[in-house]
Amino acid sequence: MLLAGDVGGTKTFLGLFEPAAPRPVPLAIHTYSTAAFASFADMLGAFARDVNQQAPIQAAAIGAAGPVIDARARLTNITWDISIQGVSARLGTARVSLLNDLEAMASSVDVLSADDVVVLQRGNPNPDGNAVVIAAGTGLGQAHLHRVNGRLQPVASEGGHADYAPRSDREIALLTMLRAAHGRAEVEDILSGPGLVNVHRLTHASQPCPALVSIAADAWPAAISTAGLSGACAACVEALDIFVTVYGAETGNLALRGVATAGVYVGGGIAPKILPALQDGRFLDAFRAKGPMTALMAAMPVTVIVNPAAGLLGAAVRAQELLD
Repeated sequence: MLLAGDVGGTKTFLGLFEPAAPRPVPLAIHTYSTAAFASFADMLGAFARDVNQQAPIQAAAIGAAGPVIDARARLTNITWDISIQGVSARLGTARVSLLNDLEAMASSVDVLSADDVVVLQRGNPNPDGNAVVIAAGTGLGQAHLHRVNGRLQPVASEGGHADYAPRSDREIALLTMLRAAHGRAEVEDILSGPGLVNVHRLTHASQPCPALVSIAADAWPAAISTAGLSGACAACVEALDIFVTVYGAETGNLALRGVATAGVYVGGGIAPKILPALQDGRFLDAFRAKGPMTALMAAMPVTVIVNPAAGLLGAAVRAQELLD
């Protein structure tokens, strides 16, 4: 039996899987509020009780939202510290892999089905090319997939914390606002749930927003997206427009850096919720607008991952590889 985990700043997926080629079969999947537990070990204990786990764990892989260095992950948006040694001791198996959450999501790419994705741009996929994954949620994750000996090999990245590059006067105003607040502006300050709230602050210019009346702060990103999609609030419409075009531009930047001729995958919790805004052309226009590389960008397949457990599935794939 395999144990897989996808640990995020807001929620965590844990699952038991049966090994099966090429796609492990889920037996039980539970979702937890990450902040509700003092440690990952405590969450693993709760999961074992919830699924009445009795069979031994043969191998485990955990994707964590933060850099993995020296077999240890320190999460970016919550004060957790996860180590291979700690997970191995808790589960009673030496076959444990700890990886960045986007590296885990990237590991699902080869086993995703048609039901797991929505195609934005069919392009002209190169079977010998590289791929990339980008995912906005609580934070912004990015990963590369390099073609090595005929297979796509996921490579972790912390590109979400790279500097933000504005492309218009309105985006320069956003940069100025973020620099005044934080000293610098990184891409995650725009492309994330909290980032959408930052953009909303710019477009509303301190004026009240009818979409946020009596709404708890943690629900603001969803409320802004809903109002932006429905047209209920003009400033929310502009906020979503800025978010979508910046998302397209940054996805194009990542695709250029990875020469992602085999595919560009957009994952995370936000993309499926704003899918109509990603499909209406704004995202792809910004994605393709790369000067002399425009034709190359138009040939890259672009796909939205709509399976919310893609990161968990990728972790299960990595756990299964530990059995070889």
